[in-house]
Amino acid sequence: MGKQTTVEKREMGKLGRFMRSIEPVALVALPIVMLIWAWLRLPNAALVTSACAIVALVPFFVSFEAERRKARDIMPIIVMTALAVAGRLIFAPVPAIKPVTALVIITGLCFGRDEGFITGALTMLVSNIFFGQGPWTPWQMFTMGLIGYLAGVLGSHGLLKRRWSIGVFGFLMVFLYGFILDTWTIVGFVADMNAANAFATYAAGFFTNLAGAIGTVVFLVPIAISWPRMFGRIKSKYQIGPAA
Repeated sequence: MGKQTTVEKREMGKLGRFMRSIEPVALVALPIVMLIWAWLRLPNAALVTSACAIVALVPFFVSFEAERRKARDIMPIIVMTALAVAGRLIFAPVPAIKPVTALVIITGLCFGRDEGFITGALTMLVSNIFFGQGPWTPWQMFTMGLIGYLAGVLGSHGLLKRRWSIGVFGFLMVFLYGFILDTWTIVGFVADMNAANAFATYAAGFFTNLAGAIGTVVFLVPIAISWPRMFGRIKSKYQIGPAA
């Protein structure tokens, strides 16, 4: 029985390493598939690209699960996801302005790219129970996960150490989120795809994205330094994550 358990662990380790190796491919391949589908003007674009988004999420969840994290390593994801979901619900009456992006960025910055991605993806999945599930959900999960992933990568390279750099990153990430979702809208739902219709779609979302970007900076900047320090002490005390 012990030997079987060891073999299973070894196989899970191999699967996890494989899935981790194709994470960058998943990040790049999904937008490429969407653009190819748009270029060829193939049918059912919204449905097919949403299915591709679901496939793109798989490597991140599988590689995380394969590492067999301890309960204390999963707690940051649970807590930050709960905070982000609650923030999205509480600020629902305020158009575009939500603390979600700020909290996902802080998660990736403090705990790493894996935690950032999983927190971003789960936040959109869980909160859409209240806001409404649909073909947009996988894209929201992927894009918000991408934001957390990028925060973790840049943070690990010391590029998000100062308050201003974190604020600028948060500002830009809201526009990245809006750009990806607007592009999916154009590909999936604009029957006559041309430059004018694409410009109209992007222009319609500009001020919403601008309001969201400003709101994200307002939420993010005050906690950009204090929360990482606090989480750093918690990681050290409770030995959370591989970097602790």
